Amino acid sequence: MTTAHDLTIVSLDVPAGHPVERGDLSLALAGAELLDLLDAGTVALDDGLLLRPQSPRPSGDTLLDAAASQAVQEPAVSVADWLWRRGDGLAARYLAAAGADDGDARRRPRWNVRRTADRPAPVPADAPEHRRAAERWSGGDPVLVALAAAVGIRHEAADQVADPEDDGVAAVLAAVNDAVVELAAIRQRRSIEEAAFDNIWRGM
Repeated sequence: MTTAHDLTIVSLDVPAGHPVERGDLSLALAGAELLDLLDAGTVALDDGLLLRPQSPRPSGDTLLDAAASQAVQEPAVSVADWLWRRGDGLAARYLAAAGADDGDARRRPRWNVRRTADRPAPVPADAPEHRRAAERWSGGDPVLVALAAAVGIRHEAADQVADPEDDGVAAVLAAVNDAVVELAAIRQRRSIEEAAFDNIWRGM
């Protein structure tokens, strides 16, 4: 299992302060993938800004290997650009891999998700991958806690988590937060524009 899969499980199991937005989750998942790629030495960061392909190694995880392939094909891309490009529709892919919908199912336990012929059975709570994610979360894993916080899921130890000592990790987490804030601003602007448009039609 990867950090992105762990984050997906947390998003399904842990109540958030507000419903987790699919776009926010997609950006955080792209960040989680990038952190695993950095840890594996598949990519490096030049000056904390640009991705530099290293030596890709198959991880055995289909989604993470796809991320690695994309990173190798897109040299000299910034962390921010990576999050937006890789994050496009990423939440739906991870939720499908978890056996969950990409809608309301994100806010209920995975084992309650209705199974259909084209959807895998959700992973039960006692499965190894579920236990791993639960252990990282209950242990206050700083990376997982920071990624979850970016999408509105708070851990009791979130305020005590120290800044990462690794500059690359810190750069990715900061970029995830910035991207989520930017996406929220885009949503707000669209909402205002749509409300103004509706008002115009009501006044005609």
